[in-house]
Amino acid sequence: QIVLVSGHLDSWDVGQGAMDDGGGAFISWEALSLIKDLGLRPKRTLRLVLWTAEEQGGIGAEQYYQLHKENISNFDIVMESDEGTFRPSGLGFTGNAKARDIVTEIMTLLQPINVTNVYGNADGTDINYWMRDGVPGASLHDDLSKYFWFHHSQGDTMTVQDPNQMNLCAAVWAVVSYVVADMEEMLPR
Repeated sequence: QIVLVSGHLDSWDVGQGAMDDGGGAFISWEALSLIKDLGLRPKRTLRLVLWTAEEQGGIGAEQYYQLHKENISNFDIVMESDEGTFRPSGLGFTGNAKARDIVTEIMTLLQPINVTNVYGNADGTDINYWMRDGVPGASLHDDLSKYFWFHHSQGDTMTVQDPNQMNLCAAVWAVVSYVVADMEEMLPR
């Protein structure tokens, strides 16, 4: 059984793609690195996917889906960060009411960093195939007030990234992915 965390590498026109979506790829990597460094071993597999070709029609996501859809019942949740890595506020979530209640309870663990909101519907080009077929999905919600200052511009460089805000995003990703992966049962569908 798999808990999938992800971001994509898609700088395709200008800039370096550090925020869009290198930040999402980095926090996904960091979340699993934190879990490993803490010596935690959840009941399910935590899988990192760094998608490619999202801007070219989601080709990488479609290929991954085609290769793994026969095992769809083993995918517990799919998580994607693709809206920058500014100060997080919570998760967008797609799933049934029982799964939403569980995710809402998990988010209370993040009260110390004030990131507890669960918003309607996850969003992510790379995870849409899975959510369409009933797999619960989560997307990171963060402060978008500056996102379009940098999105697909020459300004999308590493200097946009705030290490403290990225650490908070990685913490959200680590907590949610680990807890879901370590629950006795998969999220209900």
